[in-house]
Amino acid sequence: MYRDQTKEIHIGNVTIGGGHPVAIQSMTNTKTENVEATVAQILELEAAGCEIIRCAVPTMEAAEAIGEIKKQVHIPVVADIHFDYRLAIAAMEHGVDKIRINPGNIGSAEKLKAVVDKAKELQVPIRVGVNSGSLEKHLIEKYHGVSAEGIVESALDKVKMIEDLGYDNLVVSIKSSDVLMCVEAHELIAKQCRYPLHVGITESGTLHSGNIKSSVGLGIILHAGIGDTIRVSLTGNPVEEIKTAKLVLKTLGLRKGGIEVVSCPTCGRTQIDLIGLANKVENMVADIPLDIKVAVMGCVVNGPGEAREADIGVAGGIGEGLIIKKGKVIKKVKEENLLEELRQELLHWKE
Repeated sequence: MYRDQTKEIHIGNVTIGGGHPVAIQSMTNTKTENVEATVAQILELEAAGCEIIRCAVPTMEAAEAIGEIKKQVHIPVVADIHFDYRLAIAAMEHGVDKIRINPGNIGSAEKLKAVVDKAKELQVPIRVGVNSGSLEKHLIEKYHGVSAEGIVESALDKVKMIEDLGYDNLVVSIKSSDVLMCVEAHELIAKQCRYPLHVGITESGTLHSGNIKSSVGLGIILHAGIGDTIRVSLTGNPVEEIKTAKLVLKTLGLRKGGIEVVSCPTCGRTQIDLIGLANKVENMVADIPLDIKVAVMGCVVNGPGEAREADIGVAGGIGEGLIIKKGKVIKKVKEENLLEELRQELLHWKE
């Protein structure tokens, strides 16, 4: 596992790298200057399971807001900086837990040194981020277009710039909206880089397409033992990013906890509103702190068998259903009462 050998980096109260659990990250889409709105969104993301949050810092007002935001939230805050080195310094002076910069657009060597010197003084980690969309012209020419090799070379060049300034408290991020290019780039850089890798498929799209592209890309990369933090980038409510990230990690066996809901795709034999029931069950169990599997099945063909394989499940009949717990039928319930009966069983769960 590459992630077992990466350097340990401390981001506030979260440690990544060195075999620590893969951390879930997201980014606010509020104006960071609006402290009240930004804090409200971060608290909502915390409740969903976000462990590191990044905020855009395009203005000095946003950098100064970081201090007040940090007083009201409980997870590490990362400042996303582009172009103006003074914003990075100000964000660090206001207590940010990590900064994200692209040394290629932060300005002159003197400006980069000023940022690194402040990070060194305050021991703030720097995430070096490179996206395929901002790849340097000479690398595009060298590799005859945007390529995984070019992305990796660009990232390692930026890492060396900071290492040459005497600092190695680093996290590396290389992203592309091209899933297979992103996978290849991570496979290449994992062999050459000892720093923790933040993984994501950038600009992956809306809830539907973004979830699919992110799940495929993250799944391949994480299963190869690569990646120390992840973000699912979606055009929409960032809470959805957390839901997907948690499920990706659970599916790969990289995270435990929380109820797993399995449900059948339905067919012509289904005699209850299984689609509605399955969605209600998934929403209902989100806040129930059990590490079990719940099956929601639609008919008598596979339903009882699948439900028996789960810790608890519903097998639909004609306007009713069986509740099966630990392999045994415990009650028959009318369709309209199935959700509440299942909820009561979960709330009073005993091993």
